[in-house]
Amino acid sequence: MYSQRPLSYAPTPYSYTPNPARSASINLDEVWIRLRIDRQIDLQLFQEVKLASSSVERDLYESLAEIYSIIVTLDGLEKAYIKDVVTEAEYTETCTRLLKQYKSSLGDETVSREFVDLETFKRTWGLECPRATERLRIGLPATVEQASHGAPAPSMAAAAGPAGASGSLILAATENFITFLDALKLNMVSKDALHPLLSEVIQSVNKVTDGDFEDRGKIIQWLIALNQMRATEELSEDQARELAFDIEQAYQGFKATLN
Repeated sequence: MYSQRPLSYAPTPYSYTPNPARSASINLDEVWIRLRIDRQIDLQLFQEVKLASSSVERDLYESLAEIYSIIVTLDGLEKAYIKDVVTEAEYTETCTRLLKQYKSSLGDETVSREFVDLETFKRTWGLECPRATERLRIGLPATVEQASHGAPAPSMAAAAGPAGASGSLILAATENFITFLDALKLNMVSKDALHPLLSEVIQSVNKVTDGDFEDRGKIIQWLIALNQMRATEELSEDQARELAFDIEQAYQGFKATLN
């Protein structure tokens, strides 16, 4: 038997169609093995299109092939999540990893220049993948974008206690809000500085409560806005002031849910 373990890359899910008669007892090991095989086929098909004349070109085409595979895989993962083939935890872990791999691949200047942008890349290689396109635009798993309902919110009695898991989660979320706001005060206004910090805010908040609260949507809106910026691009003074105001309001809305 294969042991369950996280894969370094999530594979493309197109060849596997769950049997309705077996849907209640899906073997996830079998699913991921089949998907990993498909991913390797994707890479081979992409690389056969181009013949590299040097090691530099070969590295470039391999990176582009990885991006191609990530996009196709992400689209399949979104479909699997919608069909309830994977759990929220599995989806979140895999989607987060894919988004990080996508950003990491495009961190190379040569690859980014050849890639141009997502729409250009899709046209060049005949990709559709609408669900992956939307997920890459947002830059967050659906379970983070929309508060997860996989676990109940902590009770007020548990939340009020200084010890225990609930108290720790509330403290972590509070610290993440403060850290983000302090970063703005220190004039840290680039995407690569703010996006990770704001991602930590929403993820820690979702661990405390699965309910909506006043101005929670502003956190998501700013995450999407930051995600669409270039890594070194910076907010203007007015944008930074507006961001600080919105996140402060969201912080107050979050605290109100604890009363």
